[in-house]
Amino acid sequence: MSNSTQYFRFPGTFEMHRGGVLEQPVIAYETWGELNSNRDNAILIFTGLSPSAHATSSPEDPSAGWWEEIVGPSRSIDTRKYFVVCVNSLGSCFGSTGPATDNPATGKPYGLQFPVLTLEDIAVAGKGVIDSLGIDSLYAVVGPSMGGMTALAFAAQYPALARSLVLISTATRSLPHAIALRSLQREMIRRDPAWLGGEYGLGPGPIAGMRLARKLGMITYRSGKEWEMRFGRERIPEERPAGDPFAVDFEIEAYLEHHAQKFTGQFDANCYLYLSRASDLFDLAEHGGSIGIALGRIETDRILIIGVRSDSLFNIDQQRELAAGFEAAGKPVSLIELDSIQGHDSFLVDMDRFRPVLSAFFAGDWAALAASRDSLRAS
Repeated sequence: MSNSTQYFRFPGTFEMHRGGVLEQPVIAYETWGELNSNRDNAILIFTGLSPSAHATSSPEDPSAGWWEEIVGPSRSIDTRKYFVVCVNSLGSCFGSTGPATDNPATGKPYGLQFPVLTLEDIAVAGKGVIDSLGIDSLYAVVGPSMGGMTALAFAAQYPALARSLVLISTATRSLPHAIALRSLQREMIRRDPAWLGGEYGLGPGPIAGMRLARKLGMITYRSGKEWEMRFGRERIPEERPAGDPFAVDFEIEAYLEHHAQKFTGQFDANCYLYLSRASDLFDLAEHGGSIGIALGRIETDRILIIGVRSDSLFNIDQQRELAAGFEAAGKPVSLIELDSIQGHDSFLVDMDRFRPVLSAFFAGDWAALAASRDSLRAS
């Protein structure tokens, strides 16, 4: 069975991790596949910052999902075998309660009246969805990027609920480099006069700021090596507009402009600010006093960590640190380091490398997974 977007409304008050409350917030989610008779074949997916809950297509919604080539029948996360649940993050703008939704106390969008958002809050919201579906044991929790940190927040708060973890291009905390980049993105948005202190309401909002933030984001999501191969110093074929000495000239500029235009209008600016800040605030060490203690408390049968050597946003050393922390805590962990050139976005585009690893893990083919790990180490 597959479903289009569904909604879970929390009963009563939702207490936020860093203070403040939400009244009966709603979480949007989608499901694919069926629960087995033991109700223990469920996989929970947390997304990165910008995706919706639509991870893959379904008969009810045939549009391609953001992880179309990974989730589905006969794919790496096989929906014939598993019941897959993907949630739209609390604080986002694709159906879940966030700064863009109406505050029941005022009838107007929350805006900056929305409480401080953390990844712990997003994890608790995901737990609410799982509870509403009558699931008390998960086969796996999966998260790429920000979703990986949310998966760690989930495991830290519910250490025995998931029997396995899949953490992709993520970390136990953001490093100064990533924090600095996201801080600049947020400033670009807030400096746009159309942001209006977050009170732009139903208007167009800070389009210029969002465009710039998205361009900077794209620079952090991909690698210079990939762009050298794809674009080089190629110029766009169109003639430059007369009278504009700084008009788009290079193919790479046109690429960034295309993605910026595509993103603008699709994502709410305040939601972006809150989710971006939540990524910076997360620190697994808060769950026990140190990262080692926090990792040691997580009860799981198997952990898969996938990192990409060209990733500059969550660099490969962070994946190694995470794997070493689990190993030191005596947990069964496999670290796979991929040579994808697409940087942080590799998990969305380099299917030839990601599919075999994820397929081996979810098929329980530990020998193939170990062989893949050893082969990559040797290279």
